[in-house]
Amino acid sequence: VHLVESGGGSVQAGGSLRLSCAASGFTFDISNMGWFRQRPGKEREGVSCIPWNSGSVYYADSVKGRFTISSDNAKSTVTLQMNNLTPDDTTVYYCANRTVMVPCLTSSAEMAGWGQAKQVTVSS
Repeated sequence: VHLVESGGGSVQAGGSLRLSCAASGFTFDISNMGWFRQRPGKEREGVSCIPWNSGSVYYADSVKGRFTISSDNAKSTVTLQMNNLTPDDTTVYYCANRTVMVPCLTSSAEMAGWGQAKQVTVSS
């Protein structure tokens, strides 16, 4: 499993950033793909996920209406568009996968592969 993240960075509150994850080494179109984040001293939390059939996606309550997840099977990529960012969104974000044909997996313990993490910093 190889997950390479790109994007992220720094923005002022109310701004937008995008995270992308390029996947290889597994069968992307039968995989659950997710984005997680981890604040210092906290457990890794599920932010959003998209199941293998792009069915019912999941968003954490804290990002609903602001973040949008999408996937491109032809390119084996998953993208997280983050709008109306707040300082509370500041942390590192991880792309994750598990090759399983089930509805969204929202727990980090359920995921198998992880990206290298990308920093998102939102200033007030």
